[in-house]
Amino acid sequence: MAMSTGGGGDANERPMSDINTTPLVDVMLVLLIIFLVTVTVAVQTVKLNLPDVSFDPTTTKPENVSLSVTTDGAGQCAVFWNQSKVGHEELLKLAVDKLKAEIARQGGANAAGLDLPEAHIRGDVNAPYKCIGAAIYTMQMAGFAKVGFISQPPPNGTAGSTF
Repeated sequence: MAMSTGGGGDANERPMSDINTTPLVDVMLVLLIIFLVTVTVAVQTVKLNLPDVSFDPTTTKPENVSLSVTTDGAGQCAVFWNQSKVGHEELLKLAVDKLKAEIARQGGANAAGLDLPEAHIRGDVNAPYKCIGAAIYTMQMAGFAKVGFISQPPPNGTAGSTF
């Protein structure tokens, strides 16, 4: 960067000591443009309609099936029908039998206003997803159209997301 020393013979003229800010402004404008372009590329959004986090109190009907899914001491999946431990084949058989008995009780498959039972699954927080997924799949294979989860309500009875 050069410095002007003045060229005249005037005694009041001093060398110019101001900084030339033009290159600084040019660099800042280039950085601003790069920042604006990269931010719009980096921030990509997908429009989603996320469900509201809320809970409805569970209405317990005697015909509903209550399953508890956890792991035993060896890390194997353990499914409990009400309070008794069942295996995969036994769970399928019990579910099919329960559904058939309920349909027969209500007057057969062609009865008007057929109210089918629901399966409520309580999954242990430490149980792997494969255990809970297997229970869902088994209940759907048996013919249960409504399979839901029972969860711990939020503290103080407030509903809402913390995200």
